[in-house]
Amino acid sequence: MTTSRVYLSVGSNIGDRRQYLKQAITQLKQNAAIEIVRVSSIYETQPVGGVKQDDFLNIAVALQTSLAPLELLDYLHQIEQILHRKRLIHWGPRTIDLDILYFDDLVSQDKTLTLPHPEIKNRLFVLIPMKEITTDDPKILHQIETMISETSDHNMVQKYNSGGESN
Repeated sequence: MTTSRVYLSVGSNIGDRRQYLKQAITQLKQNAAIEIVRVSSIYETQPVGGVKQDDFLNIAVALQTSLAPLELLDYLHQIEQILHRKRLIHWGPRTIDLDILYFDDLVSQDKTLTLPHPEIKNRLFVLIPMKEITTDDPKILHQIETMISETSDHNMVQKYNSGGESN
């Protein structure tokens, strides 16, 4: 069975944000077709998109999967439903958000799934955790480092410790 290397961005800014991140990882691990390879540190980040809301906690996840891209997307949407995500306001507050950033070297302009994710270069809250988990993937790491140096995003992104205070 062939597997694909996939990178996800996971974020939460409602309720017990850290617990929602943990529950998302638990749900990913429960799928036999998914193997978690690496999980970044937790980062506290300012929201983007202009909607007034609380700061997010974000992580990046590297995984191997035998699922096809749309099968994985469907599973991520199931996790969001299990964790009570409500899609009320575009770029608004949410209990959990799971986005596929990269799926191997696949490039897709499909209306359901665009790959690589088109907003990576504009989001430090994605780039910083991704840099941490791509040290074993020189091609992606180089892309991430280049995007970090060129991004116009200067929002706060800082490591978050479990005591509730930022590092």
